Amino acid sequence: MAAKRVALALQGGGSHGAYTWGVLDRLLEEERIEIEGVSGASAGAVNAVVLAHGYAEGGREGSKRALDAFWRAVASMPYSGMSIAPDAQRPDPASKSYLFLTRFFSPYQLNPLNVNPLRDVLSAQIDFDRLRSRSPLKLFISATRVSDGALKIFSRGELTLNAVLASACLPSIHHTVEVDGVAYWDGGLAANPPVSVLVYRCDARDVLVVVLNPRGGDKIPATADEIAERVTQISFSSALSSELHATALARAEAQQSSFAWGRLDRRLSRLNLHVIDSGSYLSALDPTSRFNTGGNFIASLREEGRKQADAWLRNNLHSIGMRSTFALDAALMRT
Repeated sequence: MAAKRVALALQGGGSHGAYTWGVLDRLLEEERIEIEGVSGASAGAVNAVVLAHGYAEGGREGSKRALDAFWRAVASMPYSGMSIAPDAQRPDPASKSYLFLTRFFSPYQLNPLNVNPLRDVLSAQIDFDRLRSRSPLKLFISATRVSDGALKIFSRGELTLNAVLASACLPSIHHTVEVDGVAYWDGGLAANPPVSVLVYRCDARDVLVVVLNPRGGDKIPATADEIAERVTQISFSSALSSELHATALARAEAQQSSFAWGRLDRRLSRLNLHVIDSGSYLSALDPTSRFNTGGNFIASLREEGRKQADAWLRNNLHSIGMRSTFALDAALMRT
């Protein structure tokens, strides 16, 4: 059987990105799937870069080893860009106090030396020269330009350590990251994850999105903490909703046109969209657990991601290349 070609879009979500690690780990075992390109924001960008680096080193098994090594290193961090917490489903009191302080003090005050162990792990594990020149995967990661909020997409040939750190730069936790003299914040603010770039720059007709940000539910936030958390959820989810709306409209227009002459028109009319959603699992966790990098917690997220990816493959592998398994229009009407 010929391999089914897909492009992956990986959402950000702090240490919840270990769930995506589990999804990727299972997808890499499925030889009937060929990954053409990967996009990501924040933790999704980190996963995408580690995946592509490992692929350049040793194909599918290289990617599995690279992801395993990265997340094991994350689980040993005392403090990182994705994490400031020990082994629990929520930060310990000291870490919660730190998070509370970020409401009143900037990272330049709380972390004047700009300590960021994520930088150390990435610089130790990723050969960016090799990634840029030898990875067979197309790669796109997002960052948000501080000056005007515009989206910046770094493609594989542009990727540097600072570009990845820019994509994972939470402005309340990290110092702003500059790339070529331009200041950037977390890519999830502008595209979480980038989807349209996969439509325009890849040949695969199937795009699979790994979604981490849970829906907020119907309860109206009433406390200051609940309101702040819902604002954060909306900020990091609205970019994906906007991209999906735009993609749905463009696809509908392409499908209705009697003269779809261009490559993009043809591609849009044939586009299939798929979603692996963390669903109720991450929704049930304390929102601050996305700052937790305890080893047991990371392992549980990975196992859940593997389980959900395995279930998705059993139910939907046959649909890749044939039809969408995500009801885009209906889902958007509910949001």
